[in-house]
Amino acid sequence: MPQLPLTLVVMTHNEAAVIGRCLDSVPFAAEKLVIDCGSTDATLEVARAHGARVVHQDWLGFGPQRNFGTTQASHPWILVLDADEFLSPELARELEQRLPQVMASDAAVGILRRRTLYMGAPMRWYRPMVGEKLARLYHRDRARWRDVRVHESLTWDGPQASFKAPFEHENNPTLVHKGLKVLRYAELKARDWQQKGRKPRMWDCALVFATTFFKDYVLRLAMFDGWRGFAVSQTNASYAVYKRMRYYEMCRNPASVAMAGEVLIRHGLDR
Repeated sequence: MPQLPLTLVVMTHNEAAVIGRCLDSVPFAAEKLVIDCGSTDATLEVARAHGARVVHQDWLGFGPQRNFGTTQASHPWILVLDADEFLSPELARELEQRLPQVMASDAAVGILRRRTLYMGAPMRWYRPMVGEKLARLYHRDRARWRDVRVHESLTWDGPQASFKAPFEHENNPTLVHKGLKVLRYAELKARDWQQKGRKPRMWDCALVFATTFFKDYVLRLAMFDGWRGFAVSQTNASYAVYKRMRYYEMCRNPASVAMAGEVLIRHGLDR
């Protein structure tokens, strides 16, 4: 497959088990760049063996870390994947065929569809895991990641191109992985709220749980994915409530921020 003037950027921390698959799924990228924040497993060795250039950067938060990766890319067009994501062969072919035209245009971003594997198999009905649309391809002079600690997204100025074939996401191999991610993401979100001076709102927790569960289970069709749909709806609703409870605790007991930080560091989650 011919190479295109494009940089694949992947952020890593202890991703030795999946980084090779991610990198190999983009054979047309002229550059593969891994931004690592301190892996202690074989991530760096595996990444280099699969053709990546590795740059170390201490963790800055999701948005700032991605913006740092943008500055390190050798090409103006950038494709971003997480280490547990990879292009399907169909999307790789579509990108190879269409990218030259898109890159020659005034487009700012490319919108890709993400298909998720959950509990070992693809979800079939739950909308966010079947065809979630994400801006993952962009021109660095026309788009920028929001400077937030978690739930980052691209902002851009200009037209967008859309691609039909999906890329794959192996979402949280087990519920244990999901639970650890919830702890980490909730902590980061609560710190963002604290920095902005938001008032804690415990009074709406029951309503938030009910509406989040209903939205996912019914409106987003998770109920048609059986017990897996129930599980994903319940964990999403629980996360929505937990981050509010955690933020209330931060405000009620400011010392908990440092105490929780020590625990997260000990388990490699404070990044």
